[in-house]
Amino acid sequence: MAEPIPPITLPPARNPVQEGEWLRAALLQWLNQEFIPEDANWQIAKRAAQIFVRQRMEGENDLGSLVMAIVTEMESFDFSNSFFGEFTVANAVSDLLLDSLGIDRCCGQ
Repeated sequence: MAEPIPPITLPPARNPVQEGEWLRAALLQWLNQEFIPEDANWQIAKRAAQIFVRQRMEGENDLGSLVMAIVTEMESFDFSNSFFGEFTVANAVSDLLLDSLGIDRCCGQ
């Protein structure tokens, strides 16, 4: 039987607004590089960063919970002018955070 992947806990937020600005810029860059730059990418990155900041200010440090919050709250976002959806955005946020922490995201390690 496979071992469950342990939860990933982010360090406590020291400056959630600064973290959010970093995330907004990093996610926007990722969105623009993944397909083509679109006007909607700026709004997507801004909204995802707002959700992330609020969650961090509320004391959320669990990466899985942060990703689920982004998926849930981005469901109401209008993705009709975008190639992306809420799951793609939340997974990209997760990957960006893991990369920033130096955690290898290959194969659950």
